[in-house]
Amino acid sequence: MTFKALYVDMQGENLIHAIKNITIDDLSDGDVIIEVKYSSINYKDMLAFKKKGGVIRKYPMIPGIDLCGEIVESNNPSYNIGQKVLATGFGIGVSHTGGYAQYARLQSSWITPLPNGLSLKDSMIVGTAGFTAALSIESLQQAGMNKSNQPKIAITGATGGVGTMAIALLKAKGYDNITAITSKDSQSPMLKSLGASDIVSPKDIIKDDNKPLRPQCFDYVIDCVGGELAAGLLTQISYGGAMSVCGNASGIALNTNILPFILRGIQLIGIDSVAYPNEKRLRIWNEISNAMEFIRKIPTTEVTLDTLVDRLDSIKNSTNTGRNIVSINNQ
Repeated sequence: MTFKALYVDMQGENLIHAIKNITIDDLSDGDVIIEVKYSSINYKDMLAFKKKGGVIRKYPMIPGIDLCGEIVESNNPSYNIGQKVLATGFGIGVSHTGGYAQYARLQSSWITPLPNGLSLKDSMIVGTAGFTAALSIESLQQAGMNKSNQPKIAITGATGGVGTMAIALLKAKGYDNITAITSKDSQSPMLKSLGASDIVSPKDIIKDDNKPLRPQCFDYVIDCVGGELAAGLLTQISYGGAMSVCGNASGIALNTNILPFILRGIQLIGIDSVAYPNEKRLRIWNEISNAMEFIRKIPTTEVTLDTLVDRLDSIKNSTNTGRNIVSINNQ
């Protein structure tokens, strides 16, 4: 059997991509084979198509860090042929052939049964972005965030995948005091329709005065971009608050000082969704499935393997809004 897959490869100094006809033997090892129905496009997937993007560990590679579909072959008795599953993280699309193919072969320890109430398409509208947003919210709740107090919550990169997901999930959980931080004024109506109560420009957060502490404006922050914006927000978090950090679209540097930590007792929490233990994932996905009424309000663009690459520029140039999913075996 041959099927289509989108490859990236290095030829000399050039990074190339092409759709190829391959066989199962061309896929990385695994004990489960999945007919892929949908994948998604995340910031990390965009980097996979960039020379020196820092994502792909070996070439050639099939990108796509998210995928869902139906099992067509299983060497694990816990998973049955025809069962619907999803998978994110664990090196998929990075060091292990990923979701941009009609079939995927994975380790069964990486996959999650599709939760009740969640369609395959829904699972990829959520994808790594939504899973990361859910982990960010959980970490802040563990740090003291509680809807009963209606804390002031700020979200950076608010129009992106994680940002829009975070707003929708917070709204689903009953949080109403949500500030979306974005430079895209035209997207304010969309963000408010998701649940944002206020829209703030990054220019209002990033200051040049280098003050170690600024007025306390936010109780909790979900930071999706890093860089100057993350550093600026740390100086504005209220006493006892916290900031989760899950992205670096604006850079990996964090130029800050220790005063917010020792004078205001705030917490800085790192979020990783790649190696998050698989035995804990279904609980998170079940919580997400309960919020789909809110998540379905997020703008979603659907592409195919043939048109996927055309969508990458919007992510690279920070003009993307919401989520992008890839329809694969749905003809």
